[in-house]
Amino acid sequence: MKFSRIALLGTASLALAQHHNHARHHARHGSPVEGRDVVTVTSVDPTTVTLYELNGEFLDWKVVEAGLKSGIYVLMGDTISTVIPATTSTPTPTPSSSPAIFFQEKSSTKTTPTSTYVAPTTTAAPPAAKTAETYSTSGSSPGSWPDFVSGKVKCSHFPSEYGPVAADWLDLEGWTGVQSVNSDFELAVSAAISFISTGIAGTGCTKNSFCSYGCPAGYQKSQWPAAQGSTGQSIGGLYCGSDGYLHLSREEYPQLCTPGVGNVFVKNTLSKNVPICRTDYPGTESETIALNVQPGTTEALTCPDAKTYYVWEGSYTSAQYYVNPAGTPVGEACIWGSPGTNVGNWAPVNIGVGKAITGETFISMFQNAPTNPDGKLNFNIEIDGGVSGRCTYKNGVFYNNGVVSPTGCTVSGNYRMSCEFSN
Repeated sequence: MKFSRIALLGTASLALAQHHNHARHHARHGSPVEGRDVVTVTSVDPTTVTLYELNGEFLDWKVVEAGLKSGIYVLMGDTISTVIPATTSTPTPTPSSSPAIFFQEKSSTKTTPTSTYVAPTTTAAPPAAKTAETYSTSGSSPGSWPDFVSGKVKCSHFPSEYGPVAADWLDLEGWTGVQSVNSDFELAVSAAISFISTGIAGTGCTKNSFCSYGCPAGYQKSQWPAAQGSTGQSIGGLYCGSDGYLHLSREEYPQLCTPGVGNVFVKNTLSKNVPICRTDYPGTESETIALNVQPGTTEALTCPDAKTYYVWEGSYTSAQYYVNPAGTPVGEACIWGSPGTNVGNWAPVNIGVGKAITGETFISMFQNAPTNPDGKLNFNIEIDGGVSGRCTYKNGVFYNNGVVSPTGCTVSGNYRMSCEFSN
């Protein structure tokens, strides 16, 4: 049995907000909104009893649903993924001194590195971590990859020559996540997927599975099926058919790795590496997409364009990352972690990025709360460049325009922005 509390926020001006399905919850982080009220969501599995509470009063789901559709309410939680309503006019937000509120309590310590909303038939287990001190996320020469052709590459072969970078520490034969579906699934026909079983360490890309992958810095995977989970799960990657060969799940995108919008970077002035782990979304939604920023280097932080990136149930989505302490091996950082470790999904700080349909690019930085509300990084962060305000993290404290902001901060801009790591 699980018990979780998730904030439902009332908002007048939406910047970035998190997707949600009312039937089942694994709480997720969201990004800043303004003008908020807090609604508590209580979810109990496996009976899935859900209660919605606003300032001490319980709300009927129909009221909550109408509020979500109209943009009055925004669901927030403690796992990384954000959305912008596709059917709502989204004004350009300004930095807020109180950009986000997150709540979560669990009576069980069991964690599930699978889709946010888990169907009753879904099984999952955390992958075994492998130490990878010098793991490289550069891959082959960016942009020089050949087009991928469906039905030509065996599922047993990880297609690194087409751009993807193998996540060897996960013991999934290079893949960042594997989601098996029913054998009667038809890629070009099926409208929804009701059975999803998440692959565990020691397995690979098997028949009738979607196999997700990471890409070099500045790039992201282009593959996810039109059919998504029937109860809200996200699904992503190439499809391994019953023929034992890999198939594009989006035939119109034969390049497996496509660039983000650019203009967002991370600069490491420290003497140690800093692993930044992006949520594999759409997909298992574990933080398995690695960017290992080496000392003295600057790397592109992949920023998706809401107009062309994954759309979840009519809502645009953005990318979010877990920032781990300097010196952490990637094999310990970019996995589903354990309480008290200060790494993985317990990393102290989260960063969210995305280019909204308004054309503005946003960067949010906030504490990984309530998962790790007291965790601190062993370095400081400052977002600089062509941004709308000052957003900093110094000695474990967030500052918005020089003022202490326990909930983090958000800035926007239209040209080069950088998150600088320093002592």
